[in-house]
Amino acid sequence: MFDFFDKLKNTVTKTAQALVGNVVDTVAEEEEFSEFLLDDMEDILISADLGVDYAAELVDKLRKQDRIKPSQVKEFLRNEFIKTLETTGSSELSYKENELNIYFITGVNGAGKTTLIGKLAYKFKQEGKKVLIAAGDTFRAAAEEQVDIWSKRSGADIVRRDKADPASVVYEAIQKGINEHYDVILVDTAGRLQNKFNLMEELSKIKTVIDKNAADSLRESILVIDANTGQNGLQQAKVFKECVNLTSVALTKLDGSAKGAIVLAIAKELGLPVKLVGVGEKMEDLKNFDAKEFIQAIFEG
Repeated sequence: MFDFFDKLKNTVTKTAQALVGNVVDTVAEEEEFSEFLLDDMEDILISADLGVDYAAELVDKLRKQDRIKPSQVKEFLRNEFIKTLETTGSSELSYKENELNIYFITGVNGAGKTTLIGKLAYKFKQEGKKVLIAAGDTFRAAAEEQVDIWSKRSGADIVRRDKADPASVVYEAIQKGINEHYDVILVDTAGRLQNKFNLMEELSKIKTVIDKNAADSLRESILVIDANTGQNGLQQAKVFKECVNLTSVALTKLDGSAKGAIVLAIAKELGLPVKLVGVGEKMEDLKNFDAKEFIQAIFEG
């Protein structure tokens, strides 16, 4: 049977080549690290979307030691990457049984936010949970339609009020969630980065509604990032972190991307754990993230 690890390995093939294969190929024949070799390695890590600071830090570690040889660079990177991901804390999605669990989903338009909400709703439904979607991106007609389609596909219920104030939609969803004993509310939000002030205002209003009406139920504020955006994803994360108290990241469209190393850059610079990863188009292709499994897939990919 074609298991999830095989699928993950196939999904990260391009990232594996960009992040590991190119480095190993460059240093493999050398007996010692030279400045020229280390500079080359740093450039490759930066071009793989690891981030300038993190790439420089890794290469500096090699520069300041004399035990690790170029032939051992693969093992060195593997250990460093696992360490980086594990310092962000647990990659388990926070959930409490027999309580209302609210997930505040943010991200720029086009990141795959609505699709992720649909797949996450399906995931919870498959676990026997009662799921409600709050369609909080009310001013983009396509978003409303999309989330409605995904709610039907996943079997989740929805609170939708076109053109209404997003905070009022979320308020209505919370009241329904409490009164009708839902297990999960997934809150969709707008992602218009063009006007940062309006976005921050809107997200802050929604967050205030949650804090006032169901503060103890908010489990995660999840930022959805398209793996193909690379370093732009890091910039997006910084903006959204200013707007709301992000707790984790969901990585979408990983299949076919060579920029999956953005996971490491976000972990390093923002201290946010990745908790969900999209590995394909199907409803069941949203998986819980596992740091060791992800790194193993990259190093075997």
